[in-house]
Amino acid sequence: MGGEMRWIRTKVNVEDHIIIPNVDPNMGSPDQFIESYISNMTKTYLDDSKPLWDIHLLNVKTSEAESTAIFRIHHSIGDGMSIMSLVLACTRKTSDLNALPTIPTKKRQRSSNSGRFIRLVSYIWFVLQVICNTLVDVVMFIATSAFLRDTRTPLKGAPGVELSPKWFVHKTISLDDIKLVKNAMDMTINDVILGVTQAGLSRYLNRQYGRTGEGNAEEDAAKQKRNNLPRKLRFRAALIFNIRPSMAIEALADMMERKSKTKWGNYIGYALLPITIALRDDPLDYVREAKATVDRKKRSLEAKCTFLSAKYIVNLLGAKVAAAISYKVFSNTTMSFSNVVGPVDEISFYGHPMAYLAPSVYGHPHALTVHFQSYMNMMTISLAVDRDAVPDPHQLCNDLAESLKLIKAAVMKKGLAQESVQR
Repeated sequence: MGGEMRWIRTKVNVEDHIIIPNVDPNMGSPDQFIESYISNMTKTYLDDSKPLWDIHLLNVKTSEAESTAIFRIHHSIGDGMSIMSLVLACTRKTSDLNALPTIPTKKRQRSSNSGRFIRLVSYIWFVLQVICNTLVDVVMFIATSAFLRDTRTPLKGAPGVELSPKWFVHKTISLDDIKLVKNAMDMTINDVILGVTQAGLSRYLNRQYGRTGEGNAEEDAAKQKRNNLPRKLRFRAALIFNIRPSMAIEALADMMERKSKTKWGNYIGYALLPITIALRDDPLDYVREAKATVDRKKRSLEAKCTFLSAKYIVNLLGAKVAAAISYKVFSNTTMSFSNVVGPVDEISFYGHPMAYLAPSVYGHPHALTVHFQSYMNMMTISLAVDRDAVPDPHQLCNDLAESLKLIKAAVMKKGLAQESVQR
């Protein structure tokens, strides 16, 4: 029988959602164990007879933390930003256990001091750019949902990749290094992160294309020093945008205490982000190209259009049609990409200081998902991969981290910045 699907109120027994497996605290390879444990979780489904979330507590010391907590939450409960905000609303500053975490907010741009006529012309030009860019982006999105596919590369997942188990790895890099490049190049953290991603993916793919497949290490090493990348690669990421107004942690903390008007659910739009795969003589070219790409996306309403389109398609044609279109878009692109701003101070979860945060997602038809998560003066690179496409995810993490080092070194060499903490 058909019918409308809806949420129903239920009683939550927290103990049913907390899983504490018996593990050997003195095991030989705890980091590998954590990765294997999380990967095995992607082979199972959440029990739909109760609310779709659980927490796994692994009391084994790793190279980064005394123990590990794994939150598994179904995407139907909310989008990544709302879920992350809700988790952070459960934490408190380690320095003040009564205070909620402090999340950086965007600074307002200063108003221009130019004349009224100049401001009017600039505004008209900005509106025209937004209209043109939005039209082009929407047409490209429609084409992607119909027939436009990315180039087949080693990072492109095979059909049915959404059903494959995923492997999760992460690596922590310096947020201060990212800020140093940001300030030296007069750009945003998002620009630097995208530039680092383009550089790291280019390094990784160049190595993959340079392999002979015959086990000749010397020949492979020689080829990897050359440019092995095919020309004119179409390589795009599905970029996730938060559509709702910023969800303040204070509002979510208040929502958990009593009834609130805070909106819950999925309020996200998608934009297709072209990723430049190429080797550059100057590492700074990666961040310059990234800034140009991001600046153009800022002058487009693609994400809002995709959000509204999905909403209307669900209302008119049903959720299955909307899901089929989304599946096609993801299948025809190569990867997912997201950047999440985290607390600036050390936080504790029910009295336990947190060493790092590493969000990720699985169940969509991408073999590679890249998340950047800031926390204190650190930035965590979190990867979710299908190991058939990315057999060495730690190498990809290292390539991303090494790319930041090369970009920073280029900044220092050109005298654009001094070695100091940038704010």
